[in-house]
Amino acid sequence: MAEPVVKATRESFGEALCELAKTNKDIVVLDADLAAATKTSIFQKAYPDRFFDCGIAEGNMMGVAAGLAACGKIPFAASFAMFATGRAFEQIRNSIAYPNLNVKIAGSHAGISTGEDGATHQCIEDIAIMRAIPHMTVINPADHYEMIGAVKAALEHEGPVYIRLGRLAIESVNNNDDYKFELGKGITLRDGKDITIVATGLVVREAVLAAEELAKEGIDARVINIHTIKPIDKELLVKAAKETGRIITFEEHNVIGGLGDAVLSAISEECPVPVKKCGVYDRFGYSGPAKELLEIFGMTAPGVAKEVRAFLGK
Repeated sequence: MAEPVVKATRESFGEALCELAKTNKDIVVLDADLAAATKTSIFQKAYPDRFFDCGIAEGNMMGVAAGLAACGKIPFAASFAMFATGRAFEQIRNSIAYPNLNVKIAGSHAGISTGEDGATHQCIEDIAIMRAIPHMTVINPADHYEMIGAVKAALEHEGPVYIRLGRLAIESVNNNDDYKFELGKGITLRDGKDITIVATGLVVREAVLAAEELAKEGIDARVINIHTIKPIDKELLVKAAKETGRIITFEEHNVIGGLGDAVLSAISEECPVPVKKCGVYDRFGYSGPAKELLEIFGMTAPGVAKEVRAFLGK
C-alpha cells in the first residue's frame, strides 16, 4: 500500500505540473494573480520562463491560453473556480471549447471547504457550468494520488479539460499500489449489495468511512468514486443500479447540475432506480471554518451515514 498523504489537491496539482514539465517542454502555466493560492507558484519557481501572470483578468487569461494552444503549446490556466468558470465563461465557451483547443483549466478553492472566504468564493456551480459546454472534460479528484493521475491524463487528452482543485488538506483514499487513473472510468472502492454511494471530490473518503460504520449496523453499502464527471462511467453506474437497486450521491456542489444529475442521466434510460442527490441544496454557503461547514452541510462521514439510513428507512 502507498503511504497515506494529507494534502490539499491544489498543492498536488502544482507538484504534478512541475514533474510533467521536466519531460514535456510544451507545458506553460497561466495564473490570474493567485499563484500562491492555486499553487502554480511551485511551477513558477521551477520554470519562470514558462509561467505567465495575467493579472486579475480571467477572461483575458483564457484568451491568452487559447492563443498559446493554437500555437502548439499546452497551457494550464488557473484561478479560483468562481472566477475561472464564472467570470471567464464566455471566453472558455467561444475561444477554447468551440474551436476545441487543447487548454487545461484549473479551478481552485471550489466548494464550501473554501471556508472563511465565504459565499462569494465558495463556488458550488462550476461542475454544472463546465458540464454544459460541448467538448469539455470535467474532473474532480478526490485526493493527492488522484490529482497526480488527473493532471497527467489531462495532459495526454487532446482537447479542453476542467480540473477542480480543493483548498482543504485531506487524507488520501486511493492508497492501493495498483491504483490507476483513467479518464471516464469510476472506481469501486467498496463492494456492497444494499445501496450504492456515489461520491466525488473530498466527500469520497467520508463515504468510505460512512460505509464502514454502516456495515456495523448490517447495512452493506457499495462505494463508487466518480472522479470524471464528464464523460461519466455509465457502464459502472448502470451495473451498480441493477445490483443494488438504489443509489445515493454526494458532492461538494449544488445538487442542481452536478454529480447527482450526471448519475441520473446515466442510469435513467437503462435502469431507472430510486436516486437521492445530496450536496448543497440550492443555497449559498457562508463564512466559517471549512471542517465545520462540511459538518453543517452533511459532507462528513456521520452526515453521509445519516442520509443513507434515512434513504433506506432505517
